[in-house]
Amino acid sequence: MAKSDVAKERFFNLPVIVLISLSFMLGMSEFIVVGILPDIAAGLKVSEVTVGNLVSLFAFVYAPVTPLGSALSARFPRFATHLTLVGVFLIGNVLCAFASNYGVLVVARILIALVSGTLVAIAMTYAPDVTTEQYRTKFIAWVFSGFSIASVVGVPVGTWVANTFGWRWTFHLVNVLTVVLIVLMVMVLPRNSRIVKIGFLPQFRLFFDRRIQLGVLDVVCGAAASYVFYTYLTPIMRDEVHVPEQYLSVGLVIFGAACLWSNLYGGKLADRGRGVEPLTHIRPIYCAHAVLMASLIVAHWVPVYGALLLVVLGMFMYLQNSASQVLYMDVASQSHPGSLNLAASLNSMSFNIGIAIGSAVGGVVNGHFGLMWLGPVGALFLVCAIAITTMLRPFVAQERKFYADI
Repeated sequence: MAKSDVAKERFFNLPVIVLISLSFMLGMSEFIVVGILPDIAAGLKVSEVTVGNLVSLFAFVYAPVTPLGSALSARFPRFATHLTLVGVFLIGNVLCAFASNYGVLVVARILIALVSGTLVAIAMTYAPDVTTEQYRTKFIAWVFSGFSIASVVGVPVGTWVANTFGWRWTFHLVNVLTVVLIVLMVMVLPRNSRIVKIGFLPQFRLFFDRRIQLGVLDVVCGAAASYVFYTYLTPIMRDEVHVPEQYLSVGLVIFGAACLWSNLYGGKLADRGRGVEPLTHIRPIYCAHAVLMASLIVAHWVPVYGALLLVVLGMFMYLQNSASQVLYMDVASQSHPGSLNLAASLNSMSFNIGIAIGSAVGGVVNGHFGLMWLGPVGALFLVCAIAITTMLRPFVAQERKFYADI
């Protein structure tokens, strides 16, 4: 057995660890603004609301650019493209560290958003080269989990660095870790490529596949449901659940740990079949999620229930991720093999559209009706997700026949 094959038999080999670490760095860079928002505002002499706009700007750029960048990247050698985009990511974070004013910071965050989604998509395409088929969904789950680990570990550490040494040092930390990561990428990642032989625009025929359309809508609804309330998680903990101010950070870490579990367990759920089938198995989970989300209104009167419920909602938050990624990749492999890079980007794109919709709806609901109604409104999005997974079920039989014949 070749040395590379022996390494692939172990799931946590060096290439897999490097790709998970890259997701961690992308997540830390994306989320850290929330943790150090007041420090940036004070340092650049702008309002906290102005700095907060960087979060929505990031998602606004990230969502549409990710599929375009992923489709374009498929036409070039994978490793060289991957390394180049990580270099752009590093430049963006260096600009953040040395930003002399808010305008420079805006440019830097746009630069990072332009490449982040494509970097995740390219990382997904390494699966057959760095691990075995039996670990495919585990690999997908762990790459997604890099973002959850960033929210649990990276953001608190970055916030501590900002409070101790200044907010610029948080970005310096990201930059040092990124340089180390680039060195490791050069050392361990495979150089082979599968350059697509179809044009840029023909790759987007993938979007005409009914399974892809329903899969994208499902993720949008699932993400929107969670972000209706997650956007206002801190105010909910403070005003509805009555968590003391000094324990809010502890609450956020506990919620982040629940989200990490959600990503990892989502990988196990994605093992239940191929193609659309794993996502159809999420339907009863959406039903339970909808009931629990609607019951968040009870937190206003029973804070103890609200505290426990928030942890459970965190455990539901990302259960669909790996199953939807399997749908996109398998459907592309079956029917649109030239669109694999594009397919790998769809989860990131869909989730960020859901974030934008959910946070916007949450803002309207909170402004007009109050925090207590965020849960019931989020549950309505989950009802939509239930309907969409039901519409996917007729495709299961034909896909089982397809995989039985190959």
